[in-house]
Amino acid sequence: MAEKVAFELVSPERLLISEAVDMVVVPGTEGHFGVLPGHAPFTSTVRPGVIEIYNGGEVTGRLFVAGGFAEVTPERCTVLAEEAMAPGEIDRGQVESQIRDLGEDMRGAQTDTERRAVQARLLVAEAKLAALEETSGR
Repeated sequence: MAEKVAFELVSPERLLISEAVDMVVVPGTEGHFGVLPGHAPFTSTVRPGVIEIYNGGEVTGRLFVAGGFAEVTPERCTVLAEEAMAPGEIDRGQVESQIRDLGEDMRGAQTDTERRAVQARLLVAEAKLAALEETSGR
């Protein structure tokens, strides 16, 4: 049997996945990174985007994360996500409405702190739409 890497994705609400996989690709803040068995240990922040799970040379799963942290060891990749869900759980209409509302909030922001908070929420909403586009093939 080929070596596998243990992958866990945890959100504040639940453990979403815990399984041995061939490879996992995570949207790190500095760019996507792939984790295979024997990977060098490191930690990274995770930006909003889609985690891809590979088995048998193909993508067997995709999960949206809104950001968080990843810890990688030679045997394991653990992602602690602020929010996580299957792309199929994302409601396009709700996200598009949220983006419109956040655009209004951005125009009404009075301070840099308010603008940064709205921008962070806007980035997550835009990443959700991108995840839908990516997984629907459009």
